[in-house]
Amino acid sequence: MTLKTKKFLGFALTFGLSTLLVVPALAQITTNDLGVNAIEAGNGLKLGGGDVRQTAARIINVALGFLGIISVVIVLLGGFKYMISGGNEDKVGDAKNLIISGIIGLAIILSAWAITKFVISSLVTATG
Repeated sequence: MTLKTKKFLGFALTFGLSTLLVVPALAQITTNDLGVNAIEAGNGLKLGGGDVRQTAARIINVALGFLGIISVVIVLLGGFKYMISGGNEDKVGDAKNLIISGIIGLAIILSAWAITKFVISSLVTATG
């Protein structure tokens, strides 16, 4: 398989998976969701009433959770490459590098989560 074919297949796979994830979400959107009828007589605003700090914390938690999943997948990929290396030193070295990179990434993500949790909780207690 040539490099051009691999790139095309990677693009096609990425496009297909993203389409499968996005199309069902778009099918449920109505004009009310887009803000066309956000203000109606008697109903007031149809916006969220949650705290901005808590909303930001939720967004950060989702992003860090997604990055954590990617880091675990990298570790699993490294383990798989290690198992199928067949004793080849180059392949074993690449697999070890993937595992180490995944573990370092996971440590960074967990520390970022701890820092953001501390900052957000400090903000909520200081201003709430």
